[in-house]
Amino acid sequence: MNFKRFGEKYVIRIDKEEKIVETLTKICVVNEIYAGMISRIGAVSKAKIGLFNSEEKRYFSTELLGDYEITSLNGNISTMNGEIYLHLHINLADEEHKTFGGHLNEAVVSATCEVIIEKIEGSIEREFDEETGLNLLKF
Repeated sequence: MNFKRFGEKYVIRIDKEEKIVETLTKICVVNEIYAGMISRIGAVSKAKIGLFNSEEKRYFSTELLGDYEITSLNGNISTMNGEIYLHLHINLADEEHKTFGGHLNEAVVSATCEVIIEKIEGSIEREFDEETGLNLLKF
């Protein structure tokens, strides 16, 4: 991984075999980014994506193995219980251009991943909400 900072924006290259969520969390911790927005493109060889079932109040995950292009990955940065909390959604396309999407739990880069983080000054905390079963933004 390598990155360059431009004011409150970070342009990041995540390299082959690196884990996307783990790498971005590390960048946020080291650079004290407690609130922000994330967007990126790239390619992965393995991804675990989820869908939240609102009736059961839990995520159901699927693991994808093989070559996938990241056609879209967006999310935000906040904190929960004093720790960095990334909320990321991803769309992945296979060799037949079929797409798969959902909440990103983890992914391993197959070639490269290019990310932009836009830092927001301050911090935004999350808290667990019993009614929805989700970790919601707390204002």
